[in-house]
Amino acid sequence: MYLVTAKQMQNIDRAAIDLFGISGLVLMENAGKGAVDMLLRIFPDIQAQNLSISILAGRGNNGGDAFVMARYLMEKGITTHTFLFSSIDKVTGDAKVNLILLEKLASANSKESVIEIPDIETFNNFKQKIISSDIFIDGILGTGLNSDVKGLLKEVIETINSLSDFVVNSQTNTLKDDNSYLKNGNCYLKKGSRGLKAVFSIDIPSGVNADTGQIMGVAIKATATATFGFPKIGHLIYPGKELTGTLEVIDIGIPKFIAKSENPSVNLIEQSYIEEIFRLKQRKANSHKGNYGHLLLVAGSIGKTGAAALASNAAMASGAGLVTLAVPEGINSIMEPQVTETMTFPLPENQKGHISHTALNLIIKTLVKDKRVVAAGPGLGVDDSIIRLVHGMVEEITLPMVLDADALNAISVNPYILKSRKNSTILTPHPGEMARLTGKSTVEIQQNRVETAINFAIEFNVIVVLKGASTIVALPDATIYICPTGNSGMASGGMGDVLTGMIAGFIAQGFEPSQAAIAGVYIHGLCGDIVAQKRGAYGFVASDIIKIIPETIHFTPQLK
Repeated sequence: MYLVTAKQMQNIDRAAIDLFGISGLVLMENAGKGAVDMLLRIFPDIQAQNLSISILAGRGNNGGDAFVMARYLMEKGITTHTFLFSSIDKVTGDAKVNLILLEKLASANSKESVIEIPDIETFNNFKQKIISSDIFIDGILGTGLNSDVKGLLKEVIETINSLSDFVVNSQTNTLKDDNSYLKNGNCYLKKGSRGLKAVFSIDIPSGVNADTGQIMGVAIKATATATFGFPKIGHLIYPGKELTGTLEVIDIGIPKFIAKSENPSVNLIEQSYIEEIFRLKQRKANSHKGNYGHLLLVAGSIGKTGAAALASNAAMASGAGLVTLAVPEGINSIMEPQVTETMTFPLPENQKGHISHTALNLIIKTLVKDKRVVAAGPGLGVDDSIIRLVHGMVEEITLPMVLDADALNAISVNPYILKSRKNSTILTPHPGEMARLTGKSTVEIQQNRVETAINFAIEFNVIVVLKGASTIVALPDATIYICPTGNSGMASGGMGDVLTGMIAGFIAQGFEPSQAAIAGVYIHGLCGDIVAQKRGAYGFVASDIIKIIPETIHFTPQLK
């Protein structure tokens, strides 16, 4: 599924209007009606529970969508109050048309007109009326926001956020069976002295950057968001993902092929895509271990045997035919009981217990023979010897390589050696390692994960798997994949080592490196989601992921 930027969505809208003659008013009508349909699916008991709604509208097209919603809700007899956070004379275009229609409908039904709130003083006068509602529809700011929210709108958003923390999604499995919650559709609304509070955002929570997911000063925290045409990148990247809540893409009548003219390069990884990859690699009945490749993993050091074991065992659980684990000779006997199905190979070590750079010749001349892929990094440690070893491997090994952890730290001394590679290279950094590779701070990396990953992938002709919430896979052809699976329970040691083993294991079986990276991050996260569903998001460990890799690859019934 394509994810688009704000500019791309604007161009798609414009093409639908100019090239296909689809009226902007029709698009806005479809957006508002579709959003109301979604709202009533999420909160089907609005009328039965006599809940009231405050429509919070800005002066742009986002406000226009809100006016359409207000009209449909009013016609259904739902108690609705519409507040315009602007002067009426500043509303123009299609939004103005829908404002006029709403005012006419209100007048014909003896309902209150739209309340104009152009400044903070007026807002304070109406604040109690606004916050007395049970549900807020956020149509304040849309996807075109490119500067921090200030003044009146900042005050409005902060006020709504102070109320909306009463909402708990039933899917989090954190609810107690008591009388403090009222079930409404697929959500539980927490009871409080100020009533039930929920926020439904139009297109994107106001204040979230549609391209980066960053908060522009302040942003609405939504229970749910209805977006139109295509999801935006900011919906799937944190913190925007967390603020978006339940996301639904509303079809407003834009022909899908129009998006292709914008050459969208960002994609959401979908289960159907992963299933297709595995269908293409379906195993034959008369196959043997040699058909599924031999992986060489260079890893481990004193105190870090677990990293090497996790990566090795994950590769085997992912379906690799054979795995050879090359480790410092001093820990070889310790490793063998931890990796029963994996072969081990002791390498010369230095005084620190790290693999010596003198092992390079042995690796190149002996160990890479008959292998399909080489992975390096988990638990290697970092010193001058490791730096020389990793640099030598990068420059001389012509097989596909997966580089993680300490191999990345070694590479960060001189990332330009990656340009010497003659085959595919996959890097799997967490934000701290990405910061070292790029010379940026971790904060800078996290502020624009997509741009950081894709720029590095293009410049160094590598595949970048930037780990973290909403892991990003960036390909050197400028294509990006964002992973929707995974959860906070995976924030524990060893998870990255498992991912390295999985990706390398898929390459060993004959997957294209890009497919291996995409499938690896998706299934890795899916395993974590299965564990969290069964046991909660506290206390599970990396080895728990390995145990369920095979059944997750086969997509167990509860995930269908």
